[in-house]
Amino acid sequence: MPPLILAIGQSTLVWGFLFSILTVIELAVPRGRQPFAARVQGMAFWALAIPVTAIGNHLLDRLWASLDVAPLIRVPLDMPWAGWAAAIAAPLTAALVADFFFYWCHRAQHRFLWRFHAVHHAIRDMSAVNSYHHFSEFLVQFLLIGIPTSLIVADPGRTTVTLGILLALQPIFLHSPTRLHLGPLRLLFADNRYHRIHHSVEERHFDHNFGAFTTLWDRVFGTMHMPGAGEWPDVGLAEIDQPRDVRAWVTLPWRMPRPETAAAPPPRIADAAAG
Repeated sequence: MPPLILAIGQSTLVWGFLFSILTVIELAVPRGRQPFAARVQGMAFWALAIPVTAIGNHLLDRLWASLDVAPLIRVPLDMPWAGWAAAIAAPLTAALVADFFFYWCHRAQHRFLWRFHAVHHAIRDMSAVNSYHHFSEFLVQFLLIGIPTSLIVADPGRTTVTLGILLALQPIFLHSPTRLHLGPLRLLFADNRYHRIHHSVEERHFDHNFGAFTTLWDRVFGTMHMPGAGEWPDVGLAEIDQPRDVRAWVTLPWRMPRPETAAAPPPRIADAAAG
């Protein structure tokens, strides 16, 4: 089987598995009601987005191999000195490093590429499966996350199967409308209640909680808003509806209203800094 086809097939199976687990959790312990049609719509968008991502990752690997590009830095995370605890500590540290790149890519999307990132923020019926991005954002993440991290060898060493699944589920779980959350672990790890603030329609929440794995980088760089008890705001954009079909998903960035004519301004980094 051609490597590219194999990569697309593997990505589809992995994402399908993760979406299935979280959808079952959302249905078992829901927070609010999510239309079934919204989940189906989300799957349709992901059916297009997953192959695009798999192709991008495959092309990056081929490019580096053809250019014989060696990593610039090696981050040693195997932690042999930690014994059995390395199977937990090393993968968590690797995720922490990767989230640093994600944090700054995410801030760049809000500051310079909001028109495209707004497609993700326009979602009102948000769930694990209905948490798509505009297809152009996979190129942005490829450039701002994929390339930098590919030049850093961060060997997480061995890990447990359970921890591997949890680390894969976590960035999707951020969008789950479920009563299940991380509780006091939220002081270090982002969860659905923490990330809900990032998608809030309330202006006081704009440009907060950029981290996807940890709350650390938001804390360090002054963009953290720790949700209070029962704080679960509505999400979406006041000035535009969420995409309802593939055409709307593709064209929404060019249909965004001008900020001065919108019912509410889009999030701005400057607003967070001033606050």
